[in-house]
This record gives sequence, C-alpha cells and structure tokens, in this order.
Amino acid sequence: MSAEPAPRPAHHVLILGGTTEARQLAEALASDPSVHVTTSLAGRVASPVLPPGDTRIGGFGGIAGLAAWIVAHDVTRVVDATHPFAERMSFHASEAEALTGVPLLALRRPGWTPQPADDWTFVDSLADAAALLPGFGRAFLTTGRMGLHTFAHLTDTWFLVRSVDPPAAPAPPRLEVLLARGPFTLEDERELLARHRIDVLVTKDSGGSATAPKLTAAREAGIPVLVVRRPPVPQGVPEADSVDAVLDWLGS
Repeated sequence: MSAEPAPRPAHHVLILGGTTEARQLAEALASDPSVHVTTSLAGRVASPVLPPGDTRIGGFGGIAGLAAWIVAHDVTRVVDATHPFAERMSFHASEAEALTGVPLLALRRPGWTPQPADDWTFVDSLADAAALLPGFGRAFLTTGRMGLHTFAHLTDTWFLVRSVDPPAAPAPPRLEVLLARGPFTLEDERELLARHRIDVLVTKDSGGSATAPKLTAAREAGIPVLVVRRPPVPQGVPEADSVDAVLDWLGS
C-alpha cells in the first residue's frame, strides 16, 4: 500500500530578503509544515548566508516580472524584508501587490536614534555626505561598496572602507579596504577607530544591532558621524518593526 503524499503547504510566503530579519523570519517559519518559504536575494553579495527554505538569487525583471513570479508560484503573502536603502525593490513590491492582490507587509527595522553625547549630522544622500568631508583627514566609510564612486573625487581624505565583497572602481585614491561581515563587537570597533586614527564616520541609517557598536565607539571617542537618511518608502504599505509582528500578521 503506497504512502499518502505529504500535504501541500497552505501558504507560500515570499520573503524579499537580504537582512538579518529576513533570515530570522525564514528560520521561524521553517518548522511550520503549513508554510512554504522562498527567500529572494538580490545577488549583490558573492557568498550570502542562505536561510532555510527555498532561495532564489537575482532580480525578477521589474514590476511585471515580480508580479508574474508571484502568480506562477502561488504566493499567498509577500514580506518586504529588504535593506532599508533598497528602495527600488520596495516600490516594485508595492506595485506588484496592486497587480496581483497578494497581501504585502514591509518589515522595517527601526532607525538609529542619536544619544545626548553623539555628534551626528544627518544628510539626504551620499553626495551630501561627500560634500562635508573636505577638512577631515581619515574617514571610516560604512555605506557599502555600491556607492563608493561618490567619494572618488576626494583626493585629500584617507578612507577606510568596510564591506563584505571588494569594491569596484572608481574609488578614492587613498583607500584601505577591510573585508568583513557583521555583527561587530564594541571592543573591535573601539580598536579599529583608534588603530586607524579615524576622525569622521560615514554611515547609512540602517538600524539594527549588527553594526550599531560603531556608533557607540564613535560617541566614546568624540568622533563626528555623518548619517545618511533613509529614502522614501511606498505609501499605504502596512509595516512591522519586528519578526514577531510579521509572524502575527502571517497567522492572522
């Protein structure tokens, strides 16, 4: 007598990933037999840490491609857990929801909040941050490798750039690259700032705890920080600020 086929999962959740929270969500759903999880990664990191469940790497081919994939794979819920600065994919997800009717929730980690002793200057873009760097001698740049060309014209400032993969040209002429993947400890960040004699930190308001220790280390050392504000987000998309809140939404 043949065995009964395994029941088909009742839900197919597409996670637009690339963040720690996206991986945590996939891990939380992995043990639920009623849920089929697919995490989509943009492919910007050469060797990403893959979450449990199915994964796909690379773009969908725009809004129409994303909508077609959602329909073809019987997706029942979409969670936008992309990086806070991955604005294009967030808008594509919103438009795909309008086309397919498949519910969408955005998982957006809270941004960082300056403490009383912090010396932060908020700017709207990498270009605005670059415009404020003349006069600083040694900058710690933690904004990712994709926007490094924005600082390529700054010939007097020495840059320490930290990224998971090596950056491509164009890049500032006075440059040292540190290949590393977070999370980073406070002790490590203190030592790094002191060893490289950093006098300004440039970062994006990514939020989260994995890379926040650099802000504490800068505060302790009295180092000013240029913080790039988050880009606009699609209007009308419901948001959650934690994995637990997403799980509640998926269970509703």
